[in-house]
Amino acid sequence: MAQQQLRKIAVHQLQLGMFLHALEGDWLAHPFWKSRFLLKDPGDLKRLTESAVVSCWIDVRRGLDLPAPAAEEAPQDEAPDLALCAPPAPQLVDSLRANEVCEALMPLPGDGAARPARVGMDEELLAAAHLCRRSREAVSSMFAEARLGHALRAERCLPLVDDIAQSVFRNPGALLSLARLKTADDYSYMHSVAVCALMVALAQQMGHDDAACREAGLAGLLHDLGKAQMPLEILNKPGKLTEQEFAVIRTHPERGYSMLQESGGAGSAAMDVCLHHHERPDGRGYPNGLQGNQLSTLARMGAVCDVYDAITSNRPYKSGWDPAESISKMASWSGQFDPLVFQHFVRSLGIYPNGSLVRLASQRLAVVMAQNPQALTAPLVKVFFDIDNGRQIEPLVLNLAEGAPDRIIDREPAGRWHFPQLDELWAGAEVLQAQRAPAPG
Repeated sequence: MAQQQLRKIAVHQLQLGMFLHALEGDWLAHPFWKSRFLLKDPGDLKRLTESAVVSCWIDVRRGLDLPAPAAEEAPQDEAPDLALCAPPAPQLVDSLRANEVCEALMPLPGDGAARPARVGMDEELLAAAHLCRRSREAVSSMFAEARLGHALRAERCLPLVDDIAQSVFRNPGALLSLARLKTADDYSYMHSVAVCALMVALAQQMGHDDAACREAGLAGLLHDLGKAQMPLEILNKPGKLTEQEFAVIRTHPERGYSMLQESGGAGSAAMDVCLHHHERPDGRGYPNGLQGNQLSTLARMGAVCDVYDAITSNRPYKSGWDPAESISKMASWSGQFDPLVFQHFVRSLGIYPNGSLVRLASQRLAVVMAQNPQALTAPLVKVFFDIDNGRQIEPLVLNLAEGAPDRIIDREPAGRWHFPQLDELWAGAEVLQAQRAPAPG
């Protein structure tokens, strides 16, 4: 039998020198950026044993194992053999809550010292889909606690932010694209996840280091916390708000800021973005009407990411706009966004973001599948409709940056055609099913 590499143990059995691979339970139960690291700090060991986490997985290839007598107590069927592991079955992925996805599906980074290697869109999509679902559960729990008036411990969000950052580092297009696909019912939760991912990608594009990218991600995750104190009948109203209702909604940045201030642990960056993500460089934003250099770079980043996800998402009162159409509209809104930050934002997503419907010179329609970073106007597309004949054709993948005999001549409003299968064309049915599946149990 091949040597076992992962072993599930009780947290009280952890020892210094063990390599922590994953923590059982959700992200909100432990106070670390990561749940994969070499356990060498006695303070970290103490914080773990005093946390709400009761069990974990260790990787015996990368750190100490339990002494033999203790190891025999663990049921053998609880320790998967990664040496023999194919990409994990859905039921295995579903049963692992924080970072425990098999290495064959989500490549392990180093011990926090380096970003993970870039991978292809196809390789990251399924992992990103499972991450979207787990993120939705964690953030909905966080909002529920906030709505009940319970104090938020912001440091408990750090492992979730790290998981999102690692996915973005591997391939930003996967998670950024899937996080956009949300229902009106889960908008409040998934909007926070999407803005977190968008902030990480934007910070990376702007040349920030890993710590700054995670700081931006945490700010994105918490930026709308004040919405947890908004009346549900206003927040979920399927129509235009009255002036009085909008006045209530406009208080959410200050409400969120106060919540973070009272709870502590969020840091000044997250509090700044929470309070100022609706400000504008031209001074016409709220709550303080700040302008120009009065706004921090992070607040300007938060404003762009917040608006993009809002207008591309399905809401109780409207359907989301096409991603490429949204980029075009945002570019035309003079004074709303910092021009340099917006340029970086477009580079992080693409001129035609994944999922955009485009018209080709051949008078065919295609959906954008992946970006070519060196040629933003020539992404990877899937052609599926002949405009002249008015009929769907056998899907064909074209890399427009590698000499494919076609080119994009314009974006195409998705609402003009009403293709129900558009998301499935670029993401695949398995990925969409994994993202939308309800929580197990």
